[in-house]
Amino acid sequence: MQGNRTVAEVCREHTISESTYFNWKAKYGGMTAAEIKRLQELEEENAKLKRMYAEMALECQVLKDLIKKNS
Repeated sequence: MQGNRTVAEVCREHTISESTYFNWKAKYGGMTAAEIKRLQELEEENAKLKRMYAEMALECQVLKDLIKKNS
C-alpha cells in the first residue's frame, strides 16, 4: 500500500474490486517485476500454443472425416 491509504481507496481509484486486488496480491505479491513479466510472457505463449493445437486438431478431424468419406 502507498502511505496511509486503505485497500478500498486504492481499489476505487483504479476501478477494481477488493477481491480482485487480493487475488492479484496472492498471485503476484512475492514476485519481482521481472518474474511477473516472465509469467505474463509464458501465459501468452501458452495461449498461443493452445490456439495452435485447437487449429491442428480441427484440421486433423477434417482430414479423418475426408478419408473416412472416401473409403
